[in-house]
Amino acid sequence: MKYYIIAGEASGDLHASNLMKELNKLDKNANFRVWGGDLMQNQGGKIVKHYKELAFMGFYEVLMNLGEIRKNFKLCKTDLLDYNPDILILVDYPGFNLRMAEFAKNNNIKTYYYISPKIWAWKKSRAWKIKKFIDKMFVIFPFEKDFYKSYNYDVEYVGNPLVDELEEKKVLLTDLQTFKSKNNLLEKPIIALLAGSRKQEINLILPEMLEIIKFYPNYQFILAGAPSFEVKDYQQLTNGFDVKLIFNQTYDLLKHSTAAIVTSGTATLETALFNIPQVVVYKMNSLTYSIGKHFIKMRFFSLVNIVMQKEVVKELLQNNISENIKTELDLILFNKIYKNNILTNYLELKNKLGEKGASKRTAEIIYADLQ
Repeated sequence: MKYYIIAGEASGDLHASNLMKELNKLDKNANFRVWGGDLMQNQGGKIVKHYKELAFMGFYEVLMNLGEIRKNFKLCKTDLLDYNPDILILVDYPGFNLRMAEFAKNNNIKTYYYISPKIWAWKKSRAWKIKKFIDKMFVIFPFEKDFYKSYNYDVEYVGNPLVDELEEKKVLLTDLQTFKSKNNLLEKPIIALLAGSRKQEINLILPEMLEIIKFYPNYQFILAGAPSFEVKDYQQLTNGFDVKLIFNQTYDLLKHSTAAIVTSGTATLETALFNIPQVVVYKMNSLTYSIGKHFIKMRFFSLVNIVMQKEVVKELLQNNISENIKTELDLILFNKIYKNNILTNYLELKNKLGEKGASKRTAEIIYADLQ
């Protein structure tokens, strides 16, 4: 079978690659043409565009890159028709993927969506477009099934692929002393900094994180480098701060951390699944924020709190972030009752996410439908 898959960011590359791995087991003649990253390429995907060329997020950023975005749409449409796949699989990334879904549907290409866009956060009306143009939707949070049901659209809840990823990777992680020795770390407790995977996130959020380092001389701060970046991309921001940058070891870092400061996104769930107390932060271009706050009507913005429908971890948005990080971090580090309450809620979160096997279940449904 010929599969065309579009993922527009690091988390999409991860989940799409695991889906591809499962499809490869079922379909010995699987042929993949993809928009994604290195992980998808490692599963046999022929890359048309790497996700690091696609990560335009926010009103201002999209406005400034309209020409490039139009070129990408044109390329994708032409390439999709030339390849003529048996199925188009879209992974999150709604601004681009929903337009491609409509194009594919109008050209009689079967279209499935793996990992629903977070339309329950904003632009709920997109549910009607999904119902019209997506042949089958696979969701990874239990509440999403009920959300779509309110639009009379039946979706497949397959579980959360992060559970699979962590189960697989945890057995390969290093012990604490090996991790410290490998990275020339100190004999101090570790606080992890996960600053995001997009350039604009790192530029806006990392400086806020770095400002609190001076208050914690008895801890060492370790920054997880994003997979699509290099040391030089961080140097201008980290110069003058006592922080260690490491790449390709995020799960090892989380395993051995005492606490974490995390940019909102998939990383908040990963941190919770490692049982690491965290502060969740987010900051965007001021114009994007000014416009967006009138459209996004949600109690929470971190996935941990959204799944739990209550405040499990503290969320800090846009203003006065660094001073508020310190207030929260003090509670996590020095208030045992406060910390244990977070960890207790993490157990409930894991139960809500369900058993492993999301990628396998999704691949089996897709392959069976194609027969």
